[in-house]
Amino acid sequence: MAWILIVVAGLFETVMALCLKASKGFSQPLPTAGFLLFAVISFGLLNTALKTLDVGTAYAVWVGIGAVGTAALGMLVMGDQVSAVKIGALALIVLGVVGLNLAGGH
Repeated sequence: MAWILIVVAGLFETVMALCLKASKGFSQPLPTAGFLLFAVISFGLLNTALKTLDVGTAYAVWVGIGAVGTAALGMLVMGDQVSAVKIGALALIVLGVVGLNLAGGH
């Protein structure tokens, strides 16, 4: 169950980062509110998962999911530049997250 919480927390972290970009320096009220809401949810889920998971592994997986999700959606929907190097680097992050998950952490 804790790993599911980490995955969902990472997805909320992705949306949080996209809201942060859309807030334009916290000048747009709706994306700013979205940022705050998704940040609280993401950190809350992470906090709950940390009750049973090792902090280093859980945090690295959470950050990895958020980083890959944010970068991928940035390229797909926000017009961020796409390159083979970026895609390769994201694949390496995914491999690292999978490796940490396979190594355990609870």
